[in-house]
Amino acid sequence: MPQTGIVLVASVSIIREDKVLIIKENKLIARNKWNFPSGRIEPGEDILDAARREVKEETGYDVTLTGTTGVYNFISSTNNQVIMFHFTGEIIGGALQLEENEIIDSKWIAVSDLLIPDLHEFRAAVVIKQIAENLVNGKNYSLSLYNTKLVK
Repeated sequence: MPQTGIVLVASVSIIREDKVLIIKENKLIARNKWNFPSGRIEPGEDILDAARREVKEETGYDVTLTGTTGVYNFISSTNNQVIMFHFTGEIIGGALQLEENEIIDSKWIAVSDLLIPDLHEFRAAVVIKQIAENLVNGKNYSLSLYNTKLVK
């Protein structure tokens, strides 16, 4: 099957008391799959703004981004090349209010639980494991890596 396109995604591990928030998606291409709050970066949108927006839309929380675990490149289940920018963040406001129809559940789990094979049904499980390994190993880098001023 040929590659169908390139998708830019922002994703966030919200960390609280040594646990991370995961959400269960109810989307056509990811029904009943666990994931971090994440979504497509809109044309012309700043990457960091996209990450905060996606968290707000999917969880109701306002977050401050505290770092990045890196950039992940993979082929999705729909055969798109995905370039995902993954961040860490902390809640600074809002309240849990899952995005209606698209998010059906959420829970806080220990990051190390993401390393246990087949513990949960994850979307892009190999990538989730890479992120978890980076989190467990303290590979959380400064946001200064991102030059976010859009130049036109």
